[in-house]
Amino acid sequence: MAANRWTKEQLKLAFHLYCQLPFGKLDMRTPEVIKLAGLIGRTPGAVAMKLSNFASLDPAITSTGRKGLEGASNLDREIWDEFHADWEALAVESELLRRKLDTDAQSMDEADEQLIPEDFTGETRKVVTEQRIKQSFFRRAVLSSYRGRCCMSGLSESRLLIASHIVPWSQDKANRLNPSNGLCLSAIHDRAFDKGLITLSEDMKVVVSAELKRNKEPFVMEVFIPLDGKRIELPERFTPQKEFIEWHRNVHFVDNRTRSL
Repeated sequence: MAANRWTKEQLKLAFHLYCQLPFGKLDMRTPEVIKLAGLIGRTPGAVAMKLSNFASLDPAITSTGRKGLEGASNLDREIWDEFHADWEALAVESELLRRKLDTDAQSMDEADEQLIPEDFTGETRKVVTEQRIKQSFFRRAVLSSYRGRCCMSGLSESRLLIASHIVPWSQDKANRLNPSNGLCLSAIHDRAFDKGLITLSEDMKVVVSAELKRNKEPFVMEVFIPLDGKRIELPERFTPQKEFIEWHRNVHFVDNRTRSL
């Protein structure tokens, strides 16, 4: 039986995948599940069960009455806690671990390397590679949690969607890759949120700034004004943390910045 136990490395890869798949895709027929199963020597059914074990630990899922598969192990919980304690390190470690097992992923990475100038040092290449890994992980985790739709407008064109940080990248290093610090927004809504022209209330409703409300341009009147007071579409997983929303509303929102001056 001991030989069948999941190793810590396998669990990291499973949770890494869990973060990036929509909740409805945590089953043995999903291509990404089949792929990971082949890489780690498990059956697709075993990987799907492990993903469901992680779902049972996810408050965003259990709080809505949905359930994952009961029976999460102590090691499952340990991996869950490790990721939440250091998203950046675990996201990079898991991706690099997967690339060692997946030759296709490695060849894709080599193609990306061609975009890096030849005079870059090895250390610079490492930094660039890790940066891409981090950005890619955060984007996939946030977009999959929101079912690939802007939580304000419902737009589903992936080329126009942004994994938007609630607390900016530069302001909170510990939560740069925390999916609960992200919103899936269209490019225009991301820009308005980033500039503090819109924010969210405690009950996850859009608050449009007085500055935008004074703008009578047809585009603003049609796109932003109707959002005021509208509740966003909440994600399947990784619900935005209240602390992050409060920071954005109290510190970053232009109406409150003006008041504090």
